Amino acid sequence: MSLLTVGSVAFDAIETPFGKTDKIIGGAGTYIAISASFFEKNQNIVAVVGDDFPQSMLDLLSKRNVDLTGLQIKQGEKSFFWSGKYHNDMNSRDTLITELNVLEHFDPIIPAAYQGVDYLMLGNLTPQVQKLVVERLETRPKLVAMDTMNFWMDIAMDDLKETLKVIDLLIVNDEEARQLSGENSLLKASKVIRNMGPKYLIIKKGEHGALLFHGDNIFSAPGLPLEEVFDPTGAGDTFAGGFMGYLSNTDDISFENMKRAVVAGSALASFCVEKFGTERLTEINQTDVENRIEQFIALADFEMTLQVG
Repeated sequence: MSLLTVGSVAFDAIETPFGKTDKIIGGAGTYIAISASFFEKNQNIVAVVGDDFPQSMLDLLSKRNVDLTGLQIKQGEKSFFWSGKYHNDMNSRDTLITELNVLEHFDPIIPAAYQGVDYLMLGNLTPQVQKLVVERLETRPKLVAMDTMNFWMDIAMDDLKETLKVIDLLIVNDEEARQLSGENSLLKASKVIRNMGPKYLIIKKGEHGALLFHGDNIFSAPGLPLEEVFDPTGAGDTFAGGFMGYLSNTDDISFENMKRAVVAGSALASFCVEKFGTERLTEINQTDVENRIEQFIALADFEMTLQVG
């Protein structure tokens, strides 16, 4: 099958209790594509960078079977840049610098070769751009998934609600789910959000795993205990990439297969946090991923004979 990712390909500068970086490779589209490449070998990306973006990173994406026809390179302009500092608990952070640069006027042009794509992952961008991508696809994909964040809920809630009407699956964290729904209970939040449009919902809970909702079905995936979380930047995008890459590769959007995809995404995300940026994702191989998935399976695998009375 085929997967199209639309998202930022960018630079980050990160500071955590474990250290800090200068400008490194980041962006939702980057994490999604690298993560998905462990499962799906037919990938496309629509994004924009400046002429300051390193050719070596573009080569890495190409080697991972990511078609770059839809990547716009703006000569004489700079790529998107974000800088942030994480607090000691690693669950909260402060944004220090945001430079939109080429992303400020990003127009997502869909190459003719990408029409007919089977699966679509909309990375964290403005809701207007996300909706525009769906409208520009001549044939609706089998599954349209998107990520969003608190920022868009603060400044563009009406646009976000319009975009939610045209997607199938929303991926958010627990804080975002509560803000979007106005409900503290994640079960109640899931019902409110799915009434906005998406049939499927994933709520990420960081180190505590993830929840998958569809109809009356709920699946709770465990979080993998890690000795250290070095850098959580991009973990959510890495989860989305693993999830969508697995679905696209298996071409099965049943609830049972989505449960497996959640575990696949969780496994990739657990690698991502072990080093700064995309570094750890570029070190691991297929065997590493398979072994990590087995660890997740073992966490929730048990037998029990229930005796009552």
